[in-house]
Amino acid sequence: MNKGKLALWFIVGGVAFLFFVLCLAALMLYVQPDSEWDISFDSGQVALIELYGTIYDPKPIVDQMKLYRKQTQIKALVLHINSPGGGAAASQEIYSEVLRMRKEYKKKVVAAMGSVAASGGFYVACAADKIVANPATVTGSIGVIAEWINWGELMSWAKLKSEIIKSGEYKDAGNPTRPLTENERRYFQGLIDGLYRQFVQAVADGRHMTLDEVKPLADGRVFTGEDARAKGLVDELGTLQDAIRLAGKMANLGGEPKVVSPKKKKVSLWDLLLNDASSLLPFSGDPSQSSIRFQYLWR
Repeated sequence: MNKGKLALWFIVGGVAFLFFVLCLAALMLYVQPDSEWDISFDSGQVALIELYGTIYDPKPIVDQMKLYRKQTQIKALVLHINSPGGGAAASQEIYSEVLRMRKEYKKKVVAAMGSVAASGGFYVACAADKIVANPATVTGSIGVIAEWINWGELMSWAKLKSEIIKSGEYKDAGNPTRPLTENERRYFQGLIDGLYRQFVQAVADGRHMTLDEVKPLADGRVFTGEDARAKGLVDELGTLQDAIRLAGKMANLGGEPKVVSPKKKKVSLWDLLLNDASSLLPFSGDPSQSSIRFQYLWR
């Protein structure tokens, strides 16, 4: 073996050894915490959780609530909502967890609405003990929609044809290469109507209203916070700080309670080596990459 090849092998071996040492060091430094959140608890606190953006992945919010379930220091929870809505099932998961916090773990929950708390955002808010909105908050939008684009005519223009082999009549329902059949339209309308009934019932239960009182408001319209309060969809007008003070009073902590808000732990060397820093983002999923042709959305 000539000197050039020998030197090359030394370089390759040295790089491999260095990478191994770095990985080993990262593994030794990295200790899996009980939680991915950096948080410390004190007596008599109000927890603040931020529900921002489109609701597709409920896990970050649900995980935060799990932190507070059995923490006796946490007496109340403020859910700050700034969301236009999102997936029906995702919104329901958060809604159910809020109810559980109240009923099973006896925490007071106040929903504080930001600029927008519509559709799925409003659905989640209905699980709280109280809802506080700014006068100019955009909320409501009680309704359900499923939508997709039909590009069948474009395919015909391009002289392309879709071939489908299926096991049942509805297996390719919603196929964007062709119009819906009448049976498919009735099928989808039934699904939408079922989800809509769930939404209306959740609003009625959360706002202590009858179905007949909710239905006239549940046609997809949005309301300002001021209008929503007049219609019984919101309890009080105010800011996030007002919501925190209300939560403190409800939990007998006084009007200026201590507030705890978890922060994501810093990115570790282990995360950097594995190029997994994206796991620390509040939402790293891309709904557009889903194999599902469309999604049912609260909006």
